[in-house]
Amino acid sequence: MWIRQIFLGVTGLCCGLAVAGGLFALLIALGTISRMAGKTHTAKYIWFYEDATALGGVLGNLFGLYEIPVPAGLPGLVVYGLFAGIYTGAWSMALTEIVDVIPIFSRRIRLKTGMPWLILSMALGRTVGALIYYGCGF
Repeated sequence: MWIRQIFLGVTGLCCGLAVAGGLFALLIALGTISRMAGKTHTAKYIWFYEDATALGGVLGNLFGLYEIPVPAGLPGLVVYGLFAGIYTGAWSMALTEIVDVIPIFSRRIRLKTGMPWLILSMALGRTVGALIYYGCGF
């Protein structure tokens, strides 16, 4: 019985490492991390970006998988929701910039002015979505 549990645990760990490795390899191969560091003029901290991304993925999976409670209350929820929205928005904007989604989209809808408002509304939408998702328990 316990041999089966060990086998399943090792198999799950290996599969998780393969999927996470593939995701991080994709982000690095697309140049997302280096592009973000270049846009913010913080290229000397590229190792910090990569380590923080990997650590965030590992910790996020551990907290999500084992449902570890974090007794931070409403202030902790607000801070987490804010950072989750910033993180998700930053990655989605970096990916869309790499594949040129925003310039193509703005040409298709003939958007002449208001690009900063469009980007701000996407970022705020992600933040509000994260707050609602984690605040209401959906």
